[in-house]
Amino acid sequence: MKQTYHFDLSENSSIVSHYLQNKGTKYDKTYSEDAKKLLGDKEKVKRRIAQEDPAQYCLFPEVFSVPFKAPEKPKFTFIDLFAGIGGFRIAMQNLGGKCVYSSEWDSQAQKTYFANFGEVPFGDITKETTKSFVPDDFDVLCAGFPCQAFSLAGKRKGFEETRGTLFFDVAEIIRRKRPKAFFLENVKGLKIHDKGKTIETILNVLRNELDYFVPNPEIVNAMYFGVPQHRERIYIVGFRKDLGINEFTYPEQNKITKHFIDIREEKTVSAKYYLSTQYIQTLINHKERHAAKGNGFGYEIIPDDGIANAIVVGGMGRERNIVIDNRLTDYTPVTKIKGEVNRNGWRRMTPREWARLQGFPDDFVIAVADASAYKQFGNSVAVPAIQATAEKLLEFLKIK
Repeated sequence: MKQTYHFDLSENSSIVSHYLQNKGTKYDKTYSEDAKKLLGDKEKVKRRIAQEDPAQYCLFPEVFSVPFKAPEKPKFTFIDLFAGIGGFRIAMQNLGGKCVYSSEWDSQAQKTYFANFGEVPFGDITKETTKSFVPDDFDVLCAGFPCQAFSLAGKRKGFEETRGTLFFDVAEIIRRKRPKAFFLENVKGLKIHDKGKTIETILNVLRNELDYFVPNPEIVNAMYFGVPQHRERIYIVGFRKDLGINEFTYPEQNKITKHFIDIREEKTVSAKYYLSTQYIQTLINHKERHAAKGNGFGYEIIPDDGIANAIVVGGMGRERNIVIDNRLTDYTPVTKIKGEVNRNGWRRMTPREWARLQGFPDDFVIAVADASAYKQFGNSVAVPAIQATAEKLLEFLKIK
């Protein structure tokens, strides 16, 4: 039976869950005053959430009974901005890190995040009230921030010109909190966005105005880190200059070790993932029209020994990752379709297969409907590629 999650997804639940997850550390003071008001008087709070009191598990079982708990003796701390469903968090926790703050505005992603980490991310990071809960003295800032156009014509291309963009909010937190390092992720196109002006502005702010050592960003492809997905993303790391770090080496990208068959569902999947005969014909016609114009657009079938195309939000993320799976024997439609379920094995990948393409372990809870799950995994970072790069970052920080 599928577990459901009822914890109220509001700023109050963000405060309480952050407090409970950081109870007993120096970071709980950021949340304690507001959390205690929400939880009751001091004596009740003491009884309810003292570490030795098992009542905390009765009151907030979903905060503590989660698959991905912070290490008991963390080696470093980090914050998770534009957290999505926690790809950065899994990677950093695998390396011994403790997350002391998370932020994600999408309510469905918040639901998945809570189901896996027992913490409701704070909402819109552009709001000062949300920023106000970011604690002091954490080690690494992580952010997969969205790309937005900057208005740069004839301007200084500095910090102030990034106002109104989500990068500004990341930069503002770096300016205020001065973490030892940061790790930013974005789409590959950021490198050439607005004829290179956007990345130029970002690097100028990080290097010159915030005073961090920032090596040249690198395009990292997830397929070289143990997932069968051709997914290129730009990674930007930086170190506070007073640490004396003036070099950085990204992990090597030269070995493909996994193919689709390695992450395919072990059991026969539901007929709902198989395409209808009419839909297949629509895909074929669409591809033929583009081929006649000399374009390569259209569906693509990924062989068992192949590498998936990048999974992205929207129909093409699924249509360019069709697979042939002939294990289905019951062709009765599960949902309303035009035509009938095809007999040639054409199907979409499942949300669990998309999770595996991004390197999420199988105990990662998919707490939302398929449509939201595809969106969440399509928007996520590739966990193993993040982890390999973060491991290098920690190596230069001398955190072992």
